[in-house]
Amino acid sequence: MSGALQAVFQNQRSFGLAIGAAFGGGFFAGQIDQSGTIYNLVVGPVASAQFSTKQWKNVNTATTGANSDIDGPQNTADIVAHGNATVYPAGHFCNDLVIGGFSDWYMPAKNELEVCYYNLKPTTTANQPYGINPNAVPARASNYTSGTPAQTSAVDFQSTGAEDFAANYYWSSTKNGTTYARCQNFSDGLQAVYLKDTSFRVRAIRRVAA
Repeated sequence: MSGALQAVFQNQRSFGLAIGAAFGGGFFAGQIDQSGTIYNLVVGPVASAQFSTKQWKNVNTATTGANSDIDGPQNTADIVAHGNATVYPAGHFCNDLVIGGFSDWYMPAKNELEVCYYNLKPTTTANQPYGINPNAVPARASNYTSGTPAQTSAVDFQSTGAEDFAANYYWSSTKNGTTYARCQNFSDGLQAVYLKDTSFRVRAIRRVAA
């Protein structure tokens, strides 16, 4: 995909809002398609919806559910139902937030987190060859190139901006087998699996039907 075409997608609008614009208690991060329903993704404010280090789980054992690549609300509900905040620090942190009068925050699923990276990438670092996302709007059937996605045009989300993602790993709510869960690096887009008891950043999101 060309840089010019990506710029068009980065400027996609919902209710007249550009990527990175204030919306729904946070900031508009793009759209996802779940079974034909389009949702607007809202990234929570960094001051209240992001935590620098949280374990996905405090022990590397099985979790019931939390296996969807796109349904972050259900994954988070599964996590919260399976154990308390001591057992599942990252999931409970997101689930328990109330920001801007909204209490439906959750930990993003793998493909939701990927949309946040694609549209709000903070750095100019070359991308790793990941990023296929059938749930993105528009859907993407190819991996990133070194230059696409480029650094976001939303100034507050660029490195050192007021709302930027750190250039490091963020947890998704999507587990991988019994002892691992999925995450994404917001420096270069690398998608990986790590043991659940690893401490990474987490940032809550919510969704609004388009």
